[in-house]
Formats: sequence, structure tokens, C-alpha cells
Amino acid sequence: MPLYNKVNKDVLRQEMHESNEQRVTLSFYKYHQIEDPSEFRDQFYATFQAIGTMGRVYVAHEGINGQVSVPEENFDKFKEAMYAIDFLNQVRLNIAVDDDGKSFIKLIVKVRDKVVADGLDDSTFDPSDCGTHLDVEAFNKITDQEDTVVIDMRNHYESEVGHFKGALLPDADTFRDALPMAEEMIKDDKDKNIVMYCTGGIRCEKASAYFKHQGFENVYQLEGGIIKYAQDAKEKGLENKFIGKNFVFDERLGERISDDVISNCHQCGKPCDTHINCKNDACHLLFIQCEECAKKYDQCCSTDCQDVLKLPKDEQKKLRQGRDLGRQVFKKGRWNKSLID
Repeated sequence: MPLYNKVNKDVLRQEMHESNEQRVTLSFYKYHQIEDPSEFRDQFYATFQAIGTMGRVYVAHEGINGQVSVPEENFDKFKEAMYAIDFLNQVRLNIAVDDDGKSFIKLIVKVRDKVVADGLDDSTFDPSDCGTHLDVEAFNKITDQEDTVVIDMRNHYESEVGHFKGALLPDADTFRDALPMAEEMIKDDKDKNIVMYCTGGIRCEKASAYFKHQGFENVYQLEGGIIKYAQDAKEKGLENKFIGKNFVFDERLGERISDDVISNCHQCGKPCDTHINCKNDACHLLFIQCEECAKKYDQCCSTDCQDVLKLPKDEQKKLRQGRDLGRQVFKKGRWNKSLID
């Protein structure tokens, strides 16, 4: 069988939105030495494609990181196939908090140098030697203490729409940027409890290992990240210290954790926490846009992109040819410098 999808993404996206199939969105990760990531990738794709899995999975020598959706009727088959892989036996599966089943349109499994790019070149650093895991009760208890520092190990556009109360928020574009920023922010706090968190646990697990490597002694991480915390707090009737939305890297772009809206539309400044990608595919900028601005600008980030969207499809395609835009994200805190000026 082919080890990649051959169907146009627009067709797949339309099929997803029109489908009534019940699906479960989840994430998982494991730091583990994989001898041949390419061979593992091929076997993984063939196994999970066959049971209708969609999503994005990264494989590297250091381990695996995945965000996927599975047909509800095949969920038990998914778990059986996952647990049949020796190092993934009983791996934690973080089930999405706010799931409409429309999170992914196809399965992508890629081999990477690292499952979480960190910018580090240190052979003595062991990402599996991580900090102490905290469940929801332990997290709430330790974060009530004055000698505790809580730090968000996600990107700025994630923490902009939601974060834990009182957390330090590095203004980072990537995880590799967040590590040195976080180190600078807590450099005078080596005698305090350092508590880290992220979406599902994989970034703060590596970050906690890094800070232990750097000599911090009291290092902790939120087990299962924001996703598991929100579920457990609700199930156990405990205080939820997370305010706003949890940003997710799939078609949903966010899941509601609390009713608080802590960010603003990047075009008009109205309270809003809805992320969107500019509808002009030659731009595809990730930014926050309210419903009124979405209607006014046709889901585009600017009038220039709105004009491009009015061109014939062939002309739009020509504008995109040969362009490698990389990561396009609107910078935090600039909504008052309107994108449309």
C-alpha cells in the first residue's frame, strides 16, 4: 500500500466536514530510543492507516509524538495496535477536552531529527531524566505555595488565548526559543519549586529534564499537560486554575477550558480567542479574528490578502508557486497596530 495520501487536501477537508462519522481526538508521546525511525515510520503508517486513523505523528531516534483522531468504532483496535508496540504499551492517551471529531483530514507520519526541536547540541543531556510528575491535586497544592514558580513552556500564540493563573509566559515563537527565555526568567529561582506545563506533556517533560540538567533541583511538570488537567479537574470537582482556551495543533485550533476570553481580535481589538489561518493560502497567517472581522475581510488577515482571494484560482496558485513561507504567526500583543493599516 502507498505510505502517503494522494487525495487533494481540499477534497479531504470537505469530506471531513460533511461526514457524520463519530471520531475520537487524542494525543500521545514517549521518549524512547528508536533505532531505525524510517522503518518504524513505515510500519506505524501501514498499521494505523488501515483502521482509519488521521492526524500528525513525528518519529525520531529520541521517540514519538502524535496527535490523531480515530473512528469511535475502531478506538479499541487503535489501543490494541498501540499497546502491541513494546515501548508504547500502556502509554497515556490524552483524549481531547472539546472535540467535534473534525480535527484532522489525513494521516501524516514524518521522520524528524527530534520529536520536539530544542536547538540543543549536548550529548550528555538525557530527555528521559525529567522532573517529578504532578497530578491535578498535587499541581493545585504546590501552585498555592509562595515558593513556587509556574512557567508555560508553549509558544506565545498558545498562551495568549489561555494559561494558568500567575504563570510566567515566555514570548517565544518556538520551543527552542522558549528554553533560553525560560532559563533567563527563572535564573534567580533555583531554590524554588519550578513547575512547568504544556499542552499534553511532551514539551514540559523535555524542559524539566533540561532544567534538571542545568542544576535546578526542585523541578516538576504537569502530568498529561493541560488536556489531562482539565479532564481530571472536572471529573473530580476540583478547582480549575486554567483560564481561557487551550490551543491545539489541528483543524480545531483550540478547545474551551474556561469561559474566560483573555485575548483580543488582532484586527479590531474586540475580546476574542478564535484563531484562524488567513484564507489566502499564499499567506496562511495564523492570527485571532472575531466574527465581525471574518465577515468584513472574508477570513483574511488584510485587505491585500482579501484582494488576492478575489482573483481566479489559477492566478492564486501562480502567486503561491515557489514560495516557502515557513511559520507565519501574528506576534502577540500587537492587535492595536491593526493588520489592515
